[in-house]
Order: sequence, then C-alpha cells, then structure tokens
Amino acid sequence: MRTKLIRKVLMATSAASVLASLSLLPTAAQADTWKYAIEEALTEVQGVYATKFKEEIEKNSDHEVQIFPYGTLGESADTMEQTQAGILQFVDQSPGFTGALIPEAQVFFVPYLLPGDTAQLNEFFRTSKAINEDFKELYAAQGLELLTMFPEGEVAMTTKKPVTGPEDLNEVKFRVMTNPLLVESYKAFGATPTPLPWGEVYGGLQTNIIQGQENPTSFIESTKLYEVTDAITYAGHNNFTTAVMANKDFYEGLSDEDKKLVQDAATAAFDYILDYQKGLEKTALDKIKEAKPSMVVTVLTEEQRAPFKEAAAEVEAKFIEMTGESGKAILEQMKADLEAVSK
Repeated sequence: MRTKLIRKVLMATSAASVLASLSLLPTAAQADTWKYAIEEALTEVQGVYATKFKEEIEKNSDHEVQIFPYGTLGESADTMEQTQAGILQFVDQSPGFTGALIPEAQVFFVPYLLPGDTAQLNEFFRTSKAINEDFKELYAAQGLELLTMFPEGEVAMTTKKPVTGPEDLNEVKFRVMTNPLLVESYKAFGATPTPLPWGEVYGGLQTNIIQGQENPTSFIESTKLYEVTDAITYAGHNNFTTAVMANKDFYEGLSDEDKKLVQDAATAAFDYILDYQKGLEKTALDKIKEAKPSMVVTVLTEEQRAPFKEAAAEVEAKFIEMTGESGKAILEQMKADLEAVSK
C-alpha cells in the first residue's frame, strides 16, 4: 500500500510539474508552440496521425507542435479538461471517453452500426454529414472545435477463454471505457462490464481483476495485451473511432491563414492515416500468433454473430433512451450517411 501511495504522489507531482512548465508558454491564441495530447504512444495509430499533423504544420508555417503521448499529462479525463481549459491546444480522444460530455457521441458504440467493409467505412468518415456538420455543433457547445474523426481498426475481444457466443461472456468481468452505452453493450452481450482507466488494464488482466477487454488488434499487439489473455475473438461488432479536437477559443483566435493551416494539416493527416492502416491489423495478428502460438483466434460465423446482433437492437434502444431526440436525430443521420456509401 505504501509503495502504491508513493507512486501515485510521484505521478501527480510529475504531471503538476509538466503543467506548470506549460503554463509559462504563451497563451493559446498567441502560441507559436501548440500542445497536442493523444491517448496512445507515438508509434500507435493516434501517434502516427499526430506526427503527420505536426509535420504538416511545421512544414508550412513557423509554428511548432509538441505532442504528449498517453500518460504524460494523466488519463483521458485529464487531457480533456486541459484542452477545455486552454492549457492544451489539441487533443485526440475516443468518443468513448467523451460520452459523458457529449452523450450523442456514444452512438459510435451501437454494435453493428458501422460497416465491416473498409472502403465503405473510410468513405463514411470522409463524407458523413453527421460527423462533418452535426457533431461539429455538439463539440462546439463544449468549447471544442472538432477537426476530424477517423477509424482505428476493427475491435477485437481478448479474454481468458475462447468466446463463440454470449454464454461464454457470462460472469466475465470485461473492461470497458467509462462510457454508459459501452457498459450497456457488454451487459447485453452477457458480460459484467467493468469501467477501468486504460492505465489499469494490463495489471487488471494479469491479476484477474478483469478477464476481458476490447481494442483494435494493432493496439492489442503493441501494448502486449495478448500476454495476459489467451483468446482473441472477432465478432465484427465495431470499429474503434477517435476524434481530433482543438480548444474552441484557441481555434477562433487564429488568423484565417492559420485556420486553413490547421484544417489542411488535419485533412492531410486523415488521408495519411487511412492509407497507413492498410494491412495493419493483419500484420499485428501475425505478430501476436508468432509471439504467442497458443493464442486461440476465433472469427465468429454469421450464425455465431446472430445473438450479438440481436443484443445490438437493445443497445440502440438504450442509446435513444439516454440521448433523447438529439441522439435519435444523430443516429438517423448516421444511418442515412452509411446508406449513401453502401450503394
């Protein structure tokens, strides 16, 4: 207990020191050094996007972008607060963590809503009215300028035992982000959803506090989650989504030239990251199999997916119940956008 307490104090002191140094920099509206926090390491998808964004900004201006990987400034809730306060200019955060702030963003956790076809999925993120217009307004109301959203890969479940149906998730303590709808999803799937900060997931699996979690395969491989689980299951139920935002006051205070600079950098990084991810998940799975040959890999058949898809209807109803008419309108617009790219 004493060691754990000392570690927490040291972490808090370190984060406080970093933030104190940040506060000495110019204010957001005048900053030549722009600060950008991500939820992953620099070598992972968000980090690759952020690095490309940084390159575009610095190549086309005198500004500098400083990237803070996960853990540098605390957990996801901390970096969001720092962005809203203007301490950070940019943040990359999954709608899973902004669900409490923007309830409608939980729509990305309605199972089987997003297509499994990569070309359709990418076109949806590129052209969706819900993302590029409706969500912009919702984020703006929270002091955030939504620059883009992009997919990070099909979500896979890793567990201690193989999963072929909801009955295999019975009494499994399954880690979820602190997102009400994701909690409802795994309840509907038969598991016991257990919200945990990302920093506690590996240790939680190692000590059996939890027995399962979900993430894209590339993230499972890079963070070595396969070391503390024994089975990986593809139910086709979702694709991990993330959102890149700027502090609204900072963005509005930019010159027209700098606004265009930011938008152009966001677009260039968006195109780059979609191309970067081609084949990424397959390569990651191959690495997992090589590192742990005993890993049981299961791709559910359509018949096996049927009960999960039935549960999805219940989750969709919960989403509308949670978010009311605003959420219903977002869901309907997303379905229309998805229909448009499936033709």
